[in-house]
Amino acid sequence: MKDKEWHHLKADQTINLLQSNVQSGLSQDEIQQRQEEYGANALTAQRGTSGLIRFLLQFHQPLIYILIVSGCITALLQEWVDSGVIFGVVLVNGILGYIQEARAENALAALADTMVAEALVIRDSKKERIPSTELVPGDIVLLSAGDRVPADLRILQCRDLQIDESALTGESLPVEKAIHTLDRETELAERNNMAYTSTMVTYGQATTIVTATGDHTEVGRISQLISSAQNLATPLTRKITQFSQVLLYVILTLSVVTVVVGLLRGQPLFDMFMAAVALAVGAIPEGLPAAVTITLAIGVSRMAKRRAIIRKLPAVETLGSTTVICSDKTGTLTENQMTVQLIAAGEQLYEVSGSGYAPEGTIKHQNEKDDIVAKENIALNECLQAGILCNDSLLKETEQGWQVQGDPTEGALITAAAKAGIRGKEIELGYPRLDSIPFESQHQYMATLHESGIDRPHRVYIKGAVEQVVAKCDCLMAPDGTKQHLSPEKIQQQVSDMAKRGLRVLALARKDLPAEPTVIEHQDVASGLTFLGLQAMIDPPRKEAMAAVKTCRAAGIAIKMITGDHPVTAAAIADKIGISSDQADAAGKTVLTGRELEKLSDEELIQAADRTAVFARATPEQKIRLVKALQAKGNVVAMTGDGVNDAPALKQADIGVAMGITGTDVSREAAAMVLTDDNFSSIEAAGEEGRGVFDNLAKFIVWTLPTNLGEGLVIMAAVFSGVTLPILPVQILWINMTTAGFLGLTLAFEPREPGIMERMPRDPKTPILTNELIIRILLVGTLLLIGSFGLFQWELAAGASIEAARTVAVNVFIIMELFYLFNCRSLSKSILQLGFFSNIWVFGGVLAMLLTQMVYTYAPFMHQWFHSTAIGFDSWVRILATGFVAYLIVEGEKKIRNRQ
Repeated sequence: MKDKEWHHLKADQTINLLQSNVQSGLSQDEIQQRQEEYGANALTAQRGTSGLIRFLLQFHQPLIYILIVSGCITALLQEWVDSGVIFGVVLVNGILGYIQEARAENALAALADTMVAEALVIRDSKKERIPSTELVPGDIVLLSAGDRVPADLRILQCRDLQIDESALTGESLPVEKAIHTLDRETELAERNNMAYTSTMVTYGQATTIVTATGDHTEVGRISQLISSAQNLATPLTRKITQFSQVLLYVILTLSVVTVVVGLLRGQPLFDMFMAAVALAVGAIPEGLPAAVTITLAIGVSRMAKRRAIIRKLPAVETLGSTTVICSDKTGTLTENQMTVQLIAAGEQLYEVSGSGYAPEGTIKHQNEKDDIVAKENIALNECLQAGILCNDSLLKETEQGWQVQGDPTEGALITAAAKAGIRGKEIELGYPRLDSIPFESQHQYMATLHESGIDRPHRVYIKGAVEQVVAKCDCLMAPDGTKQHLSPEKIQQQVSDMAKRGLRVLALARKDLPAEPTVIEHQDVASGLTFLGLQAMIDPPRKEAMAAVKTCRAAGIAIKMITGDHPVTAAAIADKIGISSDQADAAGKTVLTGRELEKLSDEELIQAADRTAVFARATPEQKIRLVKALQAKGNVVAMTGDGVNDAPALKQADIGVAMGITGTDVSREAAAMVLTDDNFSSIEAAGEEGRGVFDNLAKFIVWTLPTNLGEGLVIMAAVFSGVTLPILPVQILWINMTTAGFLGLTLAFEPREPGIMERMPRDPKTPILTNELIIRILLVGTLLLIGSFGLFQWELAAGASIEAARTVAVNVFIIMELFYLFNCRSLSKSILQLGFFSNIWVFGGVLAMLLTQMVYTYAPFMHQWFHSTAIGFDSWVRILATGFVAYLIVEGEKKIRNRQ
């Protein structure tokens, strides 16, 4: 029973198979038996990771292991303050990561919440309202407008039933339902004799029978897909992990080499152990995890200002690595507001400007500049007036802008009339409604009866499918209001031209009734109507989305549209936005449907996903397959979505992007980022910020690693040459922690460099440190070795104490890092090109560092803790000169590299 293709069965077959009865429903005995067999109508809660384990997993990273070892080493050295600081850094990083990711696994809980509702059922021949969790297969459920569908249902009887299935299928408009049987292969989005859990009834009534509950529903199947979707490591976490592993091996290797070389030279074992400890402490970049967290957090703040809320910190950087964005159409690339764009009336074609429900825009003859006065063209005026009168919706201005209460298509008709100066209330007062024939799927039209004035016949207005309306007309209204010959072939050609542009076309007509009836029947509008015209509409693309797509493509980011809408509509929007202009599969098609995707093998899909721009009628399983196919080609994939059906793919993608306004709880919980304005341009803006974040992380790493390298080289040089250590382990910790805090973290506030969206995305396989940056690190590390070791020996040769010489060596590191900070504000441009004062945080950090270093050098208590002492003015001159020379050398290396 669970696997029956209910849409393919007749209504009476379904009732018989489920052993139910439309009039009486199930008996209490049958209900109890089925509840024991099928369980509650709720999703099975998945066993998740406990909060404690999730917290402990925050420390399961090589870089954190290195920090923990560093803290243990400093504790063994009885440097309790430094040990406490390092362990504090570890703890803070763990807490921040836990808070950011604690909600990441809540998608299933939110999905279960969507099923908590009540249902009106017939049981034991009585109507009663019960919690939806008590439903069982075979229950008879009554639906009406405003209800949330409580289970998967086969429709047995219905009147004017329309259901909003956008959360499940992505269909932008409410779906008209019927009771007839469908082909076995009918796609989910086209099964109009079924109603599915978590969708909403927007219009009409129905009698239905429960076919599936709980995990066996379509939503339950999606729940299992969310569970199976992988939580992928982001490009940043992968690269940090790789980098940390390499660094760990380098530290261990150099420490062993140092001890062995020292022992071979006859030096004491204890001294060599202390040298190895100093080397290990020096090589560990203690400030890196904090810098990564803070840089990402600043990125989160900047993105929030650009209407993108980040739920998982590493997602900030992932956006900067994105090579493909898979976007939903409705509301993200489009306005999610139906808009009339063309009107054909009186054998003339008019263009309507403006978009959305705001009554702002004009109506003009196609390809002409002057606005049209609707009253001067009676056919146009009547066509627009019919759109208002044959209408059950309202248009209201709210704080969020103009909104439609009712059907989006009817909202578009009201707005089009308003653009011509025709106001609904005035027209409705002049033509009071007497009766109506509501829209029914079998008739494909709606009709309304109106008074038209004293001693004047009552008038019927009708709107609906072109074929149905034209078949009832025997003439056409001319611009002057006279009747002319009707050419159905000519109208059909106009409709065909409009449909090619992805427009949804409605026909409008009227009829004067000679008598004065107060009710209207179908036979009253069966013939003798006057054709008024066509109104063609579409959910138009956002202007800002079009610009954002252009920017993304210039930045080397491919855009794919994955939608539940009709292929023709999807192709038209993609063409307008600029998505599909140069992408097509092997057969030259720019659109693949869900049915076509189903037939492709995984290997074929990888090629098709890479070449094709638009995917229509895609199921949740196919969305996951598409994301995996793109990832198989080495892409970093961002996926947008707002519905329940999007959640599995959002979780599978490298970064899932949910909609804040129209998005379901399920999609928001599965995503790493939420757009507060549901606008594609916000994704582009966030991507721009993401690139800036990665740039700043790279700047920090390129800035901090030469210090660790320089410290390691100084220790090794001292051991290999058999001299006293120029810097002690506790002094190395001082250098690393203070410079990272006061100097390095200011790089997180660097603004985005010009032209950041004009370069291609980074290859996901490219390491954080390219060959050019490694050369830079080696260069600066060598300069630190020469400067600190050289001046250390200079001071000793001049008769300074070992404490004074070490104080000079420490200050050489500090001052050279300070000058090098200005080199690292851009890895390729000079500070003059960047703007010297573009980051005021740098100057605050420099001032704080200098004041702190004065305390280190001249405060007696610091002398006791860090074995430092006061130094003279001539020592400072040499230290500053060394830092400035190093700055000039790095700037020279930049210029040489830029010329190559």
